[in-house]
Amino acid sequence: MSRRDQIILTPAEQRELLETERIVVVSSIGPRGWPHSMPMWFTVRDGEIWVWTYAKSQKVRNLERDPRATLLVEAGTEYVELRGVQVEAEAELIRDPDRVREFGEELTVRYSEGIESVEGDAAAALRAQAAKRVAIRFRPVRTATWDHRKLGGTY
Repeated sequence: MSRRDQIILTPAEQRELLETERIVVVSSIGPRGWPHSMPMWFTVRDGEIWVWTYAKSQKVRNLERDPRATLLVEAGTEYVELRGVQVEAEAELIRDPDRVREFGEELTVRYSEGIESVEGDAAAALRAQAAKRVAIRFRPVRTATWDHRKLGGTY
């Protein structure tokens, strides 16, 4: 008997997981047709996962060719602790330097403890980096979630 319905994350639980976890694994389709999976820092904007990377990276070339991607955010080490979100998504590459810089600032604030904005030399460095980077917005097509803690220690 399937217990799949018992382990689904609620929308609030999904938000909490995405707010607390720091790594999303982004899988795109590589040039030889094989999955190309890379761990990335991310933020969530209006329920969508966003990342940034170098414009000449393999993942960008893959997404230019085929915008489909699968994203994975998971937590836990033991089976009974595992919880996660897998998102099949369509990628949109954002190349406008001002939008890329703005996203870089948001990402920096999320991953830097104790700051609320990026100022001075750090802001100048982000402006310089934005010229070489793209932001990637992932529009969800299908989402699967799980939380094995809801199984109560039984399978």
